[in-house]
Amino acid sequence: MPFVRIDALRADAERLDALGRAVHDALIETIQIPPEDRFQVLTSHDGTNSTLRHGNYLGIRRDDGIVYVAITLRAGRGPAQKQALYRRIAELAEEYAGTEPRNVFVTLTENASPDWSLGNGVAQYADSDGPSGAAR
Repeated sequence: MPFVRIDALRADAERLDALGRAVHDALIETIQIPPEDRFQVLTSHDGTNSTLRHGNYLGIRRDDGIVYVAITLRAGRGPAQKQALYRRIAELAEEYAGTEPRNVFVTLTENASPDWSLGNGVAQYADSDGPSGAAR
């Protein structure tokens, strides 16, 4: 049950959609989320009223093509699976949206099953592994 937020600088609707598809497809491929498990907030910043800041931390030369991807999901993936996810997001962001991999910044935040309400004011995962054993 990932919740994804994608922030990009001066991205039009087409680019935002492509970035959303890239992240979603990478989540399906690498951590096996169900295809219909798609919850995303896609935001373009105009560079004036709202913007994104970036630096060259760790020697990675970023520019205004920067894309921040924040994913919140239930805990349980190991380092290798996370690395595969990061790599696949960068590959698909380049393929779908023309975003250079050096400009793809991803962060994961993990939480526990009771931390989710998927609607109706109910914590659907609180007492089980999720609806019908759904992927985390």
